[in-house]
Amino acid sequence: MTVATKIPQAYAEIVEFFAAGATPESILNFQLSEEAKEHIADLIYAHNNQDLTTDEKTELDNFLVVEHLLTLIKAVAHKHVVKE
Repeated sequence: MTVATKIPQAYAEIVEFFAAGATPESILNFQLSEEAKEHIADLIYAHNNQDLTTDEKTELDNFLVVEHLLTLIKAVAHKHVVKE
């Protein structure tokens, strides 16, 4: 039995990017799609106006952790690019 879980677009884009194989250079150049960026901006706007649902708050909180991790990954990738 398989249970389908819908994951937020930003998460799906990041997972697909790494699953396809990433080089230090491609990591440094990675950007979310405009659609995903707009969705995150909408969540931040709703947060600032105290208008988030519980699910949206969880999504935003989790995304902020993922974004922080991606920033750390980009910092390490930068060190690898500089070495070459």
